[in-house]
Amino acid sequence: MDDRHPFVVPAWRRWALGALLALAAVPALAERADRDQPMNIEADALRYEDKQQLSTFTGNVVVTKGTIVMRGARLEVRQDSAGNQSGVMFGAPGKRAFFRQKREGVNEFIEGEADSITYDGKSDIVRFVRHAEMRRLVGTTLQDQVTGDVIVYNNRTEVYTVEGAPHQAGTPAAGSGRVRAVLAPRNAASQPAPAALPLQPAQGLPPTGPAQ
Repeated sequence: MDDRHPFVVPAWRRWALGALLALAAVPALAERADRDQPMNIEADALRYEDKQQLSTFTGNVVVTKGTIVMRGARLEVRQDSAGNQSGVMFGAPGKRAFFRQKREGVNEFIEGEADSITYDGKSDIVRFVRHAEMRRLVGTTLQDQVTGDVIVYNNRTEVYTVEGAPHQAGTPAAGSGRVRAVLAPRNAASQPAPAALPLQPAQGLPPTGPAQ
């Protein structure tokens, strides 16, 4: 057994293991304690390739790391020479992968779905790719929702960007691949104090109205 391998598992069908993501200690509004928590992974099977430092988990994969929860059909975890780890979760055919994380200091959650979801432990950035959707919830109440082809969410700055899919010839132009957003109004009087800053789209994001 290679001592460098971060995933040492017994030989049974159900895999449950822990490994610590190496995250930089930069203040963020996302749950700060998450970066110091072990990454726990459960799946039906695991394949490890030492040369590529690649661990592939398949079958009902569930990841928990502090308040972070990821679910999907396949997870690929890589580790660079500095020990930084990143993972890509893929949904099953016809289904999307899932991500959820609590926001720091308030009863709010960011969650999203996409065909594939990449979590980069070094940059603390989540990337939702194809059929992407991201939501902000207060408790269990939906507040904001954005959809697009690619959504990139920075856990440290809590800035997100949304890209629409390029229009392809032969497909309807109206509404095809466009970014859509439903944003709840911020009523300062109704917000508990202190409250986290609302999520802000990155500069240059075209304004969009509620989905029709």
